[in-house]
Amino acid sequence: MSQALHPMLNTAIKAARTAGALINRASLDLDRVAVTAKSHNDFVTEVDQAAEAVIIEALLGAYPGHGILAEESGRAHGAKDSEYVWIIDPLDGTTNFIHGFPVYAVSIALAFRGQVQQAVVYDPARNDLFYASKGRGAFLNDKRLRVSRRSRLLEALIGTGFPFRKGDNFKRYLKMFEEVMQHCAGLRRPGAAALDLCYVAAGWYDGFFETGLNPWDVAAGSLLVTEAGGLIGNFTGESDYLYQREVVAGNPRIYAQLVQLLSPYTRVIREDEPPHARPATVQPDATAAFLEAASPLAPLPGPAEGAATPKKAPVRIRRSEADAPTAPKAATGKDDDAPF
Repeated sequence: MSQALHPMLNTAIKAARTAGALINRASLDLDRVAVTAKSHNDFVTEVDQAAEAVIIEALLGAYPGHGILAEESGRAHGAKDSEYVWIIDPLDGTTNFIHGFPVYAVSIALAFRGQVQQAVVYDPARNDLFYASKGRGAFLNDKRLRVSRRSRLLEALIGTGFPFRKGDNFKRYLKMFEEVMQHCAGLRRPGAAALDLCYVAAGWYDGFFETGLNPWDVAAGSLLVTEAGGLIGNFTGESDYLYQREVVAGNPRIYAQLVQLLSPYTRVIREDEPPHARPATVQPDATAAFLEAASPLAPLPGPAEGAATPKKAPVRIRRSEADAPTAPKAATGKDDDAPF
């Protein structure tokens, strides 16, 4: 890489590459990968868990005072009083991975006081590294990224993600799908939101929308989009998308047109709505405050502290059974921890 990287970004890149190497090794013999069903159509593998462990080890090895918000382990690791929070998806696109479909990625973002400042999305199958620092641009390997210049939605290629979990509002999504499909050149659904947002940043997509996403699905990709000159928000065009479980992104002109189409389908949590029931916590911490600041009424991810975690029965998926139904140290210095 020709340009000098922020030390925290450099640490994240090394962690992502380490996790990517682990994922690539596992992809060579998928029959040996143990798969657990978290819920209907929502899987976690031993590879997700191992990749998350090596990422957290690398990040906390360099910055032991930072907080962690990870898909598989939630807030179990890291400092509870830090203004720095690493948001991690160790394997975005797990269903693709266990079927040998090579569209998945490692996603790592660093937020400072609730704002994403560093981002890495690594595609191990293609050895593509997307990365960004706030105010310094977005890159794919050593190439600067810019969003597309298309201005007409009728000529635009749009990415999306289908609802797949039990309880998702599929009928609502079909109405959105029909609305967007009739106004664009085509829709694509590869199945890894972190990469979808990178494709918007690269100009390969002109826009993207999806519902049901979590912060770790979009945190890193969101910075790549904005640093490439694009816009990202919820369906009404507001910036509190990380915790609203709906996101739309695109180059500025396509984004505006998508917001116009999708705003009737928003489910943004509004201030005048009654608060959701939330799990009790023993004591508030900085990571919880980070989540609260981003979405005061959104439920915190993961189980309540001290709550018993339900046991998950591991199942093994083999290619011969694919059609059978399944049960549900970077350089550091005295400025490393200074505000960006």
